[in-house]
Amino acid sequence: MKNNKLVNRALSLLEEMISIPAPSTREEARSAFLREKIHSYLKEEGLEGKVIMVSVKNNILLYHPSEGKKTLLLCAHIDTVKPSGHPQSPAVWKGEKLYGLGTNDDGGSVVCMLEAFILRAKDKDGCGLLLALTAEEENGGGGGLSSVLEYIGQQKVIPMPDYALVGEPTGMKAAVGEKGLLVLDAIVHGTLSHAAYPVQDNAVYNAIKDIETLKKFTFRRRSDIVGQTHLSVTQINAGSAHNIVPDICTYVVDIRFNEKYTPLEILNMLSAKVSGELRARNLNHKCCVTRKGCPLWETVQELGLESFVSPTSSDWARLPIPAVKIGPGESSRSHKSGEYITKSEISRGIKGYSLIIKHLQTKL
Repeated sequence: MKNNKLVNRALSLLEEMISIPAPSTREEARSAFLREKIHSYLKEEGLEGKVIMVSVKNNILLYHPSEGKKTLLLCAHIDTVKPSGHPQSPAVWKGEKLYGLGTNDDGGSVVCMLEAFILRAKDKDGCGLLLALTAEEENGGGGGLSSVLEYIGQQKVIPMPDYALVGEPTGMKAAVGEKGLLVLDAIVHGTLSHAAYPVQDNAVYNAIKDIETLKKFTFRRRSDIVGQTHLSVTQINAGSAHNIVPDICTYVVDIRFNEKYTPLEILNMLSAKVSGELRARNLNHKCCVTRKGCPLWETVQELGLESFVSPTSSDWARLPIPAVKIGPGESSRSHKSGEYITKSEISRGIKGYSLIIKHLQTKL
């Protein structure tokens, strides 16, 4: 099948897929639609019976084995964030741009990885390929990639992959690092009292002291690849009336950290510095780095791909194997109205993934 036909098929699939709402944990309809479409594609391409297709909750796995070679995982997510303030609309074309929630994040990667998987699965001497179209990426839920890895570990049909390409909108630049994400909910107490009388134990004042301490805190361990760890207080809430001194104040801390720290270590370090209680929402969003010298790193260098460190988190944080994050579209379009992807980006995505896989499988 010629490239223009691949692109048109991918765009048609993307348009249909995006018109089926799939916010995290509610991907059932989109997953069912994709399974039916993929089955027809495999039959059309002569791959029926040669590719194993498995559903794990709302996740879809396609596995093409290769005897004696390692396995490369292609991973992209089918879920979206919730529509902001309005029902999700069908995908709409405006010139070369396809608009709709999830077109860019992460529908483009989904359809491009699917076409690249089908292309490269036909290589007689290719490596093993595992395509995982995952659910619950946007909310970090346990029903997404974590359940896929658990399934792989429990059965004997699909092996644990050795390397991975994680599909996210990066402009087809290679993210060789991804900062870790730690979100802390802080709870600071005081004494409930009437505002007309002087009170020293004011929860808001106590919180301000803690926030000032966090603002001045320095993370001294720097990474040559990922850079410095930084912290931001992003939300604060307290009080119910103008004349009541509150007895509780809460705030939220967003921390993007390098591989020199673990989430638990940061939690313990900061907890020792403040008077309030710090609670981590999740301790699993680790920092990720593609180590120099590994086949993925060599492939990025040899193909001359532009590399960078990503400030956003993804399914990469859940993988226990080396990976690179790369995909069509731009991260800046994600999670907001007016999201879109272009026909040319889909074309580059299919070509780019296919080239990376073809180059990489000679090393596996």
